[in-house]
Amino acid sequence: MACKLSEQDFEVLKEPLKSGRQSPGSIAGALFLTIFLQAILFSLEYFFVGVNTTYPYKDEILSVHLWITGVLILFSLLYSIPAIYKRSDKMQYFISILVSQNLFSVSFLICALFLIGNDDGSGTKESSESLLNFTYVTLGIGLLVFVLTCIRFYILLQRGEYRKGSKKEELRGRFEVKSYIPVATVAGTGLVFVIQYIARISTLNDLNMIIFIVIGIGLFFTMVFVLPEQLVILYCKIRFQSFNFNERGYLK
Repeated sequence: MACKLSEQDFEVLKEPLKSGRQSPGSIAGALFLTIFLQAILFSLEYFFVGVNTTYPYKDEILSVHLWITGVLILFSLLYSIPAIYKRSDKMQYFISILVSQNLFSVSFLICALFLIGNDDGSGTKESSESLLNFTYVTLGIGLLVFVLTCIRFYILLQRGEYRKGSKKEELRGRFEVKSYIPVATVAGTGLVFVIQYIARISTLNDLNMIIFIVIGIGLFFTMVFVLPEQLVILYCKIRFQSFNFNERGYLK
């Protein structure tokens, strides 16, 4: 169905590329910075948050995430080198999607889940079943946010809202309340669920820890929300040459 849409239907999505915010040079600088950020976040996850947690399969999760983070750090380094990223614009953008999701979505979600299962030494702790059920519900809400955002995106594309000179272009920098209501409702419900779970079931009594958990899961929902647009821009880079940069750093 997406093949029926022409290049003009995606024109507004080219603005971040034209402005330079998502040019290969800008992405390269961001990827180089994330090398350190990913290492710091994983260290926090492993040496601080993961030490006292009773979250089930903790060691397996940390092991898998260590390998994923290590591979992404390597690719972040490679695609911050001009000689490499100038020849592979699409791959660099794909790596940037994976890195951003790992950094702001996966890492913070793991930290939040580990904190919920934190053993404070009081003798009371969450059961494995309770923690896993909470995780399944959180991931389910995240999936629903993703699906609703994809549907919303597709409807707007079909209506021509991303064409040059459309209303969408004029309102690009503003918050469009009506179109975001379904997604915001689901994400808001998810955060309410998190807060209620912590208040009713969890043994946590540290306010700072509770705030970090809410922020971590909130970031997870936010990154799931922006993922469809990231994927659509990647699709445009694969399908349309005009969404790609030449070796001099200009759009083709």
